[in-house]
Amino acid sequence: MISRRIIRTKVLQIMYAHVSSADKPVSNSESELHFSIQKTYDLYHLLLALPIELADYADKIIEIRKQKNFPTQEELNPNLRFVSNRLILKLRNNNDLTTYVQKNKVNWVNNQELVKKIYQSMVESEVYQSYLAAEADNFQVDRKFCEDFFAEVLLKSEFVFSEFEEQSIYWNDDLDFVVSMVIKTLKKFKEESNINDHLSSLYKDDEDKEFTVKLFRKTLSKSEENRKTIETYTKNWDVDRVATMDILIMELALTELTEFPSVPVKVTLNEYIELAKYYSTQRSSIFINGVLDRITKDFKEQGKIVKAGRGLLEG
Repeated sequence: MISRRIIRTKVLQIMYAHVSSADKPVSNSESELHFSIQKTYDLYHLLLALPIELADYADKIIEIRKQKNFPTQEELNPNLRFVSNRLILKLRNNNDLTTYVQKNKVNWVNNQELVKKIYQSMVESEVYQSYLAAEADNFQVDRKFCEDFFAEVLLKSEFVFSEFEEQSIYWNDDLDFVVSMVIKTLKKFKEESNINDHLSSLYKDDEDKEFTVKLFRKTLSKSEENRKTIETYTKNWDVDRVATMDILIMELALTELTEFPSVPVKVTLNEYIELAKYYSTQRSSIFINGVLDRITKDFKEQGKIVKAGRGLLEG
């Protein structure tokens, strides 16, 4: 589930925290890196459990309205399409989701006010109103509504990002990515899917897990060497005045260029330029791009960048 971009982001964040904390043991920072990635996986399951929570909340409201002294006909005969959503039923019965949320205590029990706010945003949305009024009533329609809920309601509710940031400092930059993974997961559910269908694993494969650890460890061990390289290629700059974040981005890029033979040069450069745009400034990204471009050209000529496959040196 965790993409290489998220891995690079997490490593950068933990590296920044590490160099900002005097005498912090490397083992502690590495443990924090794994914890941060695990929290992203928690968020993935928490969001998959959200439609279930919303359906339960909607069901409670329906029952309360029925118990009124003078309920309307609409309250006595409510539209049950959402609470009976077929995809939500599959999520409710999915063994992977049930096991994970119970084992890791990932739930909405202590966030009922947030559930209420999200529910209100949902019922007021055009996506929800169109879903209730749709003529077609089948699994595909139910699944499409759940996908649209995440893309068109949850991500577009202004309060959501700040609320999730308050839940965990590790979720600050995760929501967009995790929602995209949730939607991909929902698309995989079929009408014939059963309770044993698997959700996405934490890492796509062992190679990605190894990439995480190696990128972190190698960047730390090569920090002095990489910093000297950066100083050489920024002679007109006082490297001590270059932002710490910019230095770390370039250190990570240099480590990846020289230590990961299966990662194309172009991919590495593009990924770290994007990180620079997000975590630094537009001016920084231009500066970093220029420095890395010069280093890459020289390293290729010197044989310091060795790639395993055809075309991987291009960039």
